[in-house]
Amino acid sequence: EVQLVESGGGLVQAGGSLRLSCAASGFTFDDYVIGWFRQAPGKEREGVSCISSSDSSTDYADSVKGRFTISSDNAKNTVYLQMNSLKPEDTAVYYCAAVFMTRTYCNGAFYGAEADYRGQGTQVTVSS
Repeated sequence: EVQLVESGGGLVQAGGSLRLSCAASGFTFDDYVIGWFRQAPGKEREGVSCISSSDSSTDYADSVKGRFTISSDNAKNTVYLQMNSLKPEDTAVYYCAAVFMTRTYCNGAFYGAEADYRGQGTQVTVSS
């Protein structure tokens, strides 16, 4: 069974940090570009970051550059999103998605590609 399971969300004060995890199973982790999206109530989905296991490339939305860091542990089939200096506007449901590597690179194109797999999401709430 294919699964992407997010964890690590929660409530944090502005300026604080959280680390999200996306644990993958049921597919060949190294063959996919995996990334994070977020969606706040009443707002459109926003691509946050992605990482490609094949070439270790990463990408970040301008809104999170310098504050968020994506990484992967291929041995654990897990992608992490370290979020520092959190702001109230970072409040959203964060979910991870995987796109087969032949259909996209880890760049802006990833965020517009149809995901092969997607998790259920984890809530991040940043209080002011």
